[in-house]
Amino acid sequence: MTATDREHDAMRRALALAPRGPRGVNPQVGAVVLSPAGDVLAEGWHRGAGTAHAEVDALSHLAPGEAHGATAVVTLEPCNHRGRTGPCVDALLEAGIARVVYAVDDPNAVSSGGAERLRAAGVEVEAGILADEGAALLDSWLTVQRLGRPHVTVKWAQSLDGRAAAADGTSQWITGPAARADVHRRRSDADAVVAGIGTLLADDPALTARRPDGSLYAAQPLPVVVGRRSVPEDAAVRRHPRPLLRHDGTDLSELLGTLRDLGVQRVFVEGGPTLASAFLRDGLADEVLAYIAPTLIGGPRLAVGDVGVETIAAQRRLDVASVDRIGDDLLIVARPKTETTEEETR
Repeated sequence: MTATDREHDAMRRALALAPRGPRGVNPQVGAVVLSPAGDVLAEGWHRGAGTAHAEVDALSHLAPGEAHGATAVVTLEPCNHRGRTGPCVDALLEAGIARVVYAVDDPNAVSSGGAERLRAAGVEVEAGILADEGAALLDSWLTVQRLGRPHVTVKWAQSLDGRAAAADGTSQWITGPAARADVHRRRSDADAVVAGIGTLLADDPALTARRPDGSLYAAQPLPVVVGRRSVPEDAAVRRHPRPLLRHDGTDLSELLGTLRDLGVQRVFVEGGPTLASAFLRDGLADEVLAYIAPTLIGGPRLAVGDVGVETIAAQRRLDVASVDRIGDDLLIVARPKTETTEEETR
C-alpha cells in the first residue's frame, strides 16, 4: 500500500515540526499521529537529548487506547535501541499503532532496525515518503553519521592574484561589505567557527555572527581557536556569548571528534591560511568557499599554503557547485570530487 494524500500532508507537517527541536547530537525529528479515518490526533517533535523522541512526544498527548489502530507519520525511521530514553518502537507497539509512515531510514547501526521490528510485529510500514525533503532536513546529522565527524566548510577571502593579505600582514578588508555580510550569515548557520591563533592575534576577530547593522544573529556558533599560543585576556573572542574552546591543533581529527561529541554538526573554518591549508591537507574539508575580490595585492601572503601537493599529478581537483556575484566580489563554492562524480562525468 502506498501513502495516502493525508499521510503526505501529515509528513509535510512533521517536517515543519522537526526544526522546532535543537540541532545537536540527536536528529531533529517530527511526528504526526493520524486516526484510522486520516484525521490528526496529535503532533510532536524531539526537544533535545534526554527528552522524549518525536513519536513518544506525540503519543503523550493522547489518552490510553486513543492511538489504537492509528498511523504514526515520522520524518525518521523509529529507533530500536535504548539510550537515555526507551526505544520508540516499543512505545508505538504498546500504543497499538497499526501503521507507520516515515521519510528517511536511520543510518545509525545502533539505533536502526525499527522498521524491520515493526513489520515483524504486524505493523504496516511505508518508507521513503518525501525522502528528499527528509534528507534535506537531516543533511548535517546524516553527514555526521556517514563521516563520523561534523561537516567542514573551509572559507577564505582572496585577491584576484590569490593573496589573503598585503606584505605587511594587513588584510582588512579585501572583499566588500556584501561578501562580509554573506560570511556572517553563513556563520550563523554553523554550529562552530574555527580560527587559528595567528589570525586571532593579527586581526582580533570576535568570531560572532553579526548582521550588517552590527547586531548579533540569534544563533551564534561556538568559537574555537586552534594553536598553542595564549589568547589575550582582552581579545574580542573572550566577549563572545558562548564559551571559548581551545585546541592545540596537532590533531584536527581529534578536534572534530570533540566537536561531534558536543553536538556540533557544521564547522565553519575561516581562521587564516595555515589552518585552512591544514584542513585541506588532511582531507577534512567537505566544502570550500572562496571569496574573490577584483583587486591585485602581490607579495608572499597566499590565501592557501601547503596542501600536500608535491607534483601536478597529485593536485586536488574540486567540483564547482556554484559561482555567484556578491556585490563587487565573486563567491566560488566547490567540493571534493567523489568517485561517483567522476564516473558521472565520463
